[in-house]
Amino acid sequence: MNPNFTLLPEAVGTFSADTKSAILGQMAALFASTYGLDAALVLERMEEREHLGSTGFGRGVAIPHARIDGLQRPVAAVMRLDSPVSFDSADGLPVDLVFGLLSPETAGAAHLHALAAISRTMRDEGMHQALRQAPSAEAIYGLLSNVIDRDAA
Repeated sequence: MNPNFTLLPEAVGTFSADTKSAILGQMAALFASTYGLDAALVLERMEEREHLGSTGFGRGVAIPHARIDGLQRPVAAVMRLDSPVSFDSADGLPVDLVFGLLSPETAGAAHLHALAAISRTMRDEGMHQALRQAPSAEAIYGLLSNVIDRDAA
């Protein structure tokens, strides 16, 4: 698995949302159910980060992230949205792929390395399109696992 973060199969899914706030709420719930975290705390931390500036990466991708106590290493979750949602992205485009990242409170460099790994993956046009066209959450996880395993080698 990726040396930068953990991504479990149950942390990948397809979702419906119509606002940025709804996306963050669903992402917090996904982190809570997958990694045993407090959804309210996760949401609070992600909202605090969004207030500093949108984590809308561009090209239809957002990477909401935060630091939180109680984690041993960075963990990720992935949401593909049924339809694009405005996310105040720098390029003005709505998002339909959302990669969440939570890191330990003290994970300075580890947090940045994990963000960079996600960013590199999403700059790959082939991967970008494959994730959008994947038929299921399992297929999305499979695509990401292949990239993660390749990059770890």
